[in-house]
Amino acid sequence: MGMIVIFIIGFFIVLMVLGLSILTINKGYSYQHKIDPLPQDKINEDQNQQDE
Repeated sequence: MGMIVIFIIGFFIVLMVLGLSILTINKGYSYQHKIDPLPQDKINEDQNQQDE
């Protein structure tokens, strides 16, 4: 009887770790990375604004 309880507890721990892992992976994939513009692009934008 005691061995069955240990297996059940272990099974729920494995399910919990698996669920948290999937949740973390999904959250990481949904994160939108933002990058800074290249310095050359910034110079071009500044020159275009001055020309106007």
